[in-house]
Amino acid sequence: MSENLTLLAIVLGILHSGIRLATPYLYAAIGETFAQRSGVLNLGVEGIMLMGAFFGFYATFQTGNPWIGLVAAALTGSLMGLLMAVVSITFQAEQGISGIGLYMFGLGISSLLFKTMLGTVEGVQGFRELQFCLTSSFCLADIPVLGDVFFSHSLLTYGAYALVPIATYVLNKTTWGLKVRSVGQNPEAADSLGVSVSSIRYASVILGASLAGIAGASLSISLLNIFQENMTNGIGFIAVALVYFGSWTPLGVMLGALLFSSINALQLWVQVLNLPIPSDVAVMLPYLLTIIALAIPFRRSLQPAALTKPFSRGEN
Repeated sequence: MSENLTLLAIVLGILHSGIRLATPYLYAAIGETFAQRSGVLNLGVEGIMLMGAFFGFYATFQTGNPWIGLVAAALTGSLMGLLMAVVSITFQAEQGISGIGLYMFGLGISSLLFKTMLGTVEGVQGFRELQFCLTSSFCLADIPVLGDVFFSHSLLTYGAYALVPIATYVLNKTTWGLKVRSVGQNPEAADSLGVSVSSIRYASVILGASLAGIAGASLSISLLNIFQENMTNGIGFIAVALVYFGSWTPLGVMLGALLFSSINALQLWVQVLNLPIPSDVAVMLPYLLTIIALAIPFRRSLQPAALTKPFSRGEN
């Protein structure tokens, strides 16, 4: 009986952690979905997340208000996205190389700013877990078994999941979403119908980068409430892979994010419980799954036809 209770506790712990840890993946990957659906591959997501994490944390640290930190992170991401758009869309640089350059820029600047403006790891009071209380003595988190799993997360976590149906609606049911999909699939045809390919791609990349900035802030002022150098630890690159894994759809991205975050939670529990599995093997599980996801050939066939391809008016 006790073994069954222990197993249930572990499973519930993994579920709770998986839902919580999926937060930065969701923001970053859904943002990247918009960029890629418009035809732009942004490999600088990791660097944008680091910059968003720093400025979100620093603004919160200075003001004590996590909402100001969230706005600072979103604005930082937007500026980074604008830089990526100028280089990739206006100057038509090779998107993969410019994205890696943006990542290195974000990594270096965030580390420099941390050393000069903070100097040491500090903590802040970020977004707290929401209390869904029906009465003064009963909250939804008190529901047996699944209450704590679903009703003890911060606003940013719930916002990440709310973003899935919103992004799905925008991409599939709005005129702007149709334009995003059209310039990513056939920019020449979209241009012939009067759609400004550059404007749509600019907006998509900046939106995606803004969400990546929020993804970084979800780490520094929600999940961890600290900032340290290179704290994203590859999440941005996994987020790019999640777009492929999810077949360029927000719902697919969410399922992939939950899978990746649950595996990440599993490896944390492996270390906590001191199971006879090498810690190095447990840590590499999410990255191994990333490689497998990118190796599936039929998913690559679903990608937007004009992804990574620059567009100039008058060219066929």
